[in-house]
Amino acid sequence: MTDPVNIALQLSVVAAEHPSRPCVISHAAVLSYRGLEEQSNQCAWGLRHYGVEKGARAVMMVRPGIQFMIVSFALIKAGAIAVFVDPLIGRQNLSRCLAELRPDVFIGSLRAQIARVALGWGRDTAGLCINTSRMSVPGVVDYEEVMRRGQVARVPHSVLVDPDQPAAVVFTSGSTGVPKGVVYTHRMFSAQVACLADHFGIQPGEVDLTTFPLFALFNPALRMTTVFPGIDFTQPARANPSTIVECVQAHNASHMFGSPALLDRLGNYGRRTGVKVPTMRRVLVAGAPVSMKTLIALHNFLGPETEIHSCYGATEALPICSISGRHLLSETNAHPEKGACLGLPIRGISLAVVKVVDGRIRVWSDDLSMKTGEVGELVVGGANVSCTYWDRRENEMTKIKATGDTPLHRTGDLGYIDERGYIWFCGRKSQRVITPSGPLYTVLCERIFDQHPSVRRSALVGVGKPPNQSPVLCVELESGSHRRSSGQIEQELLRLARRYPHLRQIDTILFHPGFPVDVRHNAKIIREELSIWAAKRIS
Repeated sequence: MTDPVNIALQLSVVAAEHPSRPCVISHAAVLSYRGLEEQSNQCAWGLRHYGVEKGARAVMMVRPGIQFMIVSFALIKAGAIAVFVDPLIGRQNLSRCLAELRPDVFIGSLRAQIARVALGWGRDTAGLCINTSRMSVPGVVDYEEVMRRGQVARVPHSVLVDPDQPAAVVFTSGSTGVPKGVVYTHRMFSAQVACLADHFGIQPGEVDLTTFPLFALFNPALRMTTVFPGIDFTQPARANPSTIVECVQAHNASHMFGSPALLDRLGNYGRRTGVKVPTMRRVLVAGAPVSMKTLIALHNFLGPETEIHSCYGATEALPICSISGRHLLSETNAHPEKGACLGLPIRGISLAVVKVVDGRIRVWSDDLSMKTGEVGELVVGGANVSCTYWDRRENEMTKIKATGDTPLHRTGDLGYIDERGYIWFCGRKSQRVITPSGPLYTVLCERIFDQHPSVRRSALVGVGKPPNQSPVLCVELESGSHRRSSGQIEQELLRLARRYPHLRQIDTILFHPGFPVDVRHNAKIIREELSIWAAKRIS
């Protein structure tokens, strides 16, 4: 029998070791490790007073910052299930997600509470609603009242649970389909913390400049200080780079995670201003393939000692692969036609490439495996990989029964393994373009066009229905490139396509003013929308 655990106990350990060390910094306020430990205990006791018990489902719509950290850890300590939904996934998707979860508790700002009432979120199930704003809401419990109720118990509060008990449900962004609720267990959280610390060499006492709030929940266990900059976390690609630089400099930040869209903005800012951030030791890039132009600009901005890691993973599996920025530059610049190099799998991850199957794969068999160099779907397993979705019907298309109790996860991504064991990403399975001459894979094509100096990014889409789709290349130009004739750039791109056999069937190029991107990282291109746009343009 497995001993009961609670991932939040890792905070208790660090608070005992380093009570006065800053744990969370936000809007000039500082909370120490002891402070987060004590206030999350207090909040957990307050939640218990209002009937929040082990297994309760609690929707979190709390602004990133100190309060976000307190409430998140309080829920986990109480043995509840913290549910994280991005409010920008759209009203219809939000309603669907919350109907699926049937939440017992709804915790959020005044704006979130108004939306809850107007749209009926949790109307039949949420017996407790907590308002985290200063302005009171009739019929809703104030956060300060929860904290006041928790003052009566000045002792730690961590409910021990089975390691495979859900600690959180994190919904995907829905950029390539309907958002899915990924179940994070206490065991999975622990495995992810161990993976991050081991692979990236994160040291106690480092300072993380947080641009993706959910990742901040790992930081106490990693013994890092979390700094929330004054940006809109729902639109990281629009963040003021000077705000981020000032925050890095003010707090000597040494670690940062960012999407390519955000880091491209920072790299360009450094190029314009000549600013450097010498304290930064490590930058993790994830969310979408990073362009070579962004990597080059980042290296100049960060300096020679900073390690840049291009990371591959998903909400369901984090991390999967990693490669250093310099290694990625050498791989891709030499062979852009090979796709995006993801590097090697993280220790503890098992990765296979299987036949491209649009339907269900029930049980693993060795004859599913593709040979070296052959493109197929990436399938992963490991302790840091989620075994299930909240709505278990989603498992039918994404999980493969394997030896033992842990299923393998189908990523929905296409790629291959080269002769050295390196993994290469070719694009999403659902976004491949299926023509009469065979399939075209988005990233395998786009990497080549992205090398052109006038191209900011490109996106291959299919017009029509498989297997008779027509390939169309959509192009977003670099700032200033509009001074050149679009016709001239188009001819240059078509000549570039003629150099590669797999690109010769691309003969339509459309220039788009600004690609639609996902809500979470502002990085993944929503090719489904571009395909509809392209179809209208060429009809």
